[in-house]
Amino acid sequence: MNITTRIASVAASSALLIGGATVAAPTASAASLPKACTWEWAYPQSERITTAVNLRSGPGTKYKSLGILYKAVRFTEYCNKDFKWSYGKVASGPNKGKKGWVKTSYTFP
Repeated sequence: MNITTRIASVAASSALLIGGATVAAPTASAASLPKACTWEWAYPQSERITTAVNLRSGPGTKYKSLGILYKAVRFTEYCNKDFKWSYGKVASGPNKGKKGWVKTSYTFP
């Protein structure tokens, strides 16, 4: 077996092992995100609320309000639903620490 064949064999084996481990063991953050999420950020996004808006228990106005977020409150977005609703954690203000959903159009980086 020549060196080129060995390198190709090792690379293929490594890729298979790494890929298998990734599929078999999802990240802890992925396991804790709501099933409604359709897009997950690799790194949480720090957002700013642009106007007073309800923090909701689900991605839509039919869901219960968990509190009001006011303009300039910081919100850390972990994932979203169809780029219309953002799921995350309130990072400042009276509702700091609460997790919930906010209409994406009311957030700004």
